[in-house]
Amino acid sequence: MEVIQFINCVILLLFFSFYAYQFAYIPISLFRKPKPQADARPHRYAVLIAARNEEHVIGNLIDSLKEQTYPAELFSVYVAADNCTDRTAEVAEAHGAVVYERFDRKLVGKGYALRFLLEKIPESYDAYIVFDADNIVDKNYISEINKTFSSSFEIITGYRNSKNYGDNWISAGYGLWFLREARYLNCPRSLVGSSCGVSGTGFLFSDRVLKKCGGWNFFLLTEDIEFAAHSIVSGEKIGYCPTAVFYDEQPTSFRQSVRQRMRWVQGYLQVLRKYGTALLRGCFRGDFSCFDMLMNIAPAALLSWISIVVNLAAAGVSLRNGTGPLTVLLSAGQNLLGLCLTVFLLGLITTITEWKHIECGTGRKILSIFTFPVFMLTYIPISVAAFLCKPGWKPIVHSRAVSIRELQCESAAERRFL
Repeated sequence: MEVIQFINCVILLLFFSFYAYQFAYIPISLFRKPKPQADARPHRYAVLIAARNEEHVIGNLIDSLKEQTYPAELFSVYVAADNCTDRTAEVAEAHGAVVYERFDRKLVGKGYALRFLLEKIPESYDAYIVFDADNIVDKNYISEINKTFSSSFEIITGYRNSKNYGDNWISAGYGLWFLREARYLNCPRSLVGSSCGVSGTGFLFSDRVLKKCGGWNFFLLTEDIEFAAHSIVSGEKIGYCPTAVFYDEQPTSFRQSVRQRMRWVQGYLQVLRKYGTALLRGCFRGDFSCFDMLMNIAPAALLSWISIVVNLAAAGVSLRNGTGPLTVLLSAGQNLLGLCLTVFLLGLITTITEWKHIECGTGRKILSIFTFPVFMLTYIPISVAAFLCKPGWKPIVHSRAVSIRELQCESAAERRFL
């Protein structure tokens, strides 16, 4: 069993060596200040929303866009009602969006809906902003992201918050992860001049970038990661705008969460197969953005899978030899404990610094620090299952219908109460 302990130790050391640089991101984010942005110039934007059976939430997103402080004549809202069987198209039109309906049961997924929408838009714009139908947007979002766009970044991601953080430990786990991604990944990346990551929604890309890509041609299960990887290996720099705030609805069902995160892991593996070699070449050229992207799509799932296979095999050998699996369990438990403590510290730091941005009660904020490691540990069996199951895309049900005013008023009322 000494061999198993050695292997587990090596896996743990590899894990920490791969991600040690992200711990260096923490003081960078805390103590370095971003450079002042240049004066913003007016640009024309098209807001793109791919929606499938989102009649309950899409109206609030469009309303929050209509309340932007950015001049209304400089942006338009377009919706792809993708294979909808409800009133999504009708609701979106009633709230003021231009809607195109798409019916294609063979080519399914957000990537195809975005391509369809971009091909339908009758005019070109300076840039395009992508949102999911369940999002709601701070009134200054477009004004703020326009400042970053004016400062020469042509792909930009914003500050992703959660509108249902306090629902349960699952939504809190997602919410805390995305807050950490914004504050302690994308923020320090932008401060050191590295490329940030696009994360599904709330991001911008220019018309030049779109034409350079030959249109929207990203159709893997994680089309956002595919787009980010393609952009990085193509020499584009992804910027970050911390003041472009939007709110996302997180799953609350464990079954839906497992299904979604399994798709993410499978999507990461698809991106790795497609762009891994190019990213590795970039690493050898000294491109830190390529290294950072490679670390985000590869090692965690692979190391988790190897660790489980090795420990299960060792436990089987122990049982066959009559020696018992206790030593194996103790070794694996030590690794898990180390990972749990690491995740706990990351969640604690994020919660403390982003406290005022978390839209829920004090008790839930504190509790989520302790449930965050549990949420992240569930990625281990999910990662293993992702290797064994056939990739597929299924929609996530969204039902949290709340306006940006209601969300911010609830948060303000709670702060006054406390």
